[in-house]
Amino acid sequence: MEEVVKKKMISLPEVKEILSKGDTESMDQIQRWTHDYVSKFSKIDAKAAKKMKQELMKQCNLTEEEAVEIVNILPRSLPELRSFTFGWKKLILSETLEKILKIIDENA
Repeated sequence: MEEVVKKKMISLPEVKEILSKGDTESMDQIQRWTHDYVSKFSKIDAKAAKKMKQELMKQCNLTEEEAVEIVNILPRSLPELRSFTFGWKKLILSETLEKILKIIDENA
């Protein structure tokens, strides 16, 4: 069994990029299901996802987990964004929410 060297939050597009490097015929069933899922639900490419994640963390003071959630969902409106940031149990100012939407628009 392989040893976990480092844990890191990655977005669906990043998972897709990793799994696409392998041969689907040699994947186990869970890997194939995961590959199928990320192929259907990844909305942007991995390069844009990584850039967006970094910008969200740096400019909006989001955790890596929060930034990955944004990248995976790509909310397009303030009400949509508020609907799941509400669950983060921290106050996010309207200016920050607007900045998040701007970063999404610029990168998606």
